[in-house]
Amino acid sequence: MGIVELSKTFRFEAAHCLSRVPDTHKCRAMHGHSYHVEVTVRGPLDLEAGWYRDFADISCVVKPLVQQLDHHMLNDIEGLENPTAEMMAVWFWRRLEDDLPGLFEIDVRETESSRCRYRGEDPANWK
Repeated sequence: MGIVELSKTFRFEAAHCLSRVPDTHKCRAMHGHSYHVEVTVRGPLDLEAGWYRDFADISCVVKPLVQQLDHHMLNDIEGLENPTAEMMAVWFWRRLEDDLPGLFEIDVRETESSRCRYRGEDPANWK
């Protein structure tokens, strides 16, 4: 049958600072965000079951990661020493890809108007 995409959004509060920006940049100082992370999986619709995957299966894999970040200083989390939205999306991807078959996209929102979408292309291979 057809291919479907399922998305589940998770929220958490966290602080960070961007130490690699110029001294005059406002994000160099510690500040916080109400983050939204949307995880999307993609795969075939099973007509017999009526779905591709249970949303609860996504939650079981993602929630432990969200709990690591919630109400923490992101710079103190291994792999997030430079916690831009882009690096957070890669951080989530690398921790989910083996345990969440069909992982298609990670969307990290710092604010209502600022977001990063990532689809698993390894930045080490970027030219």
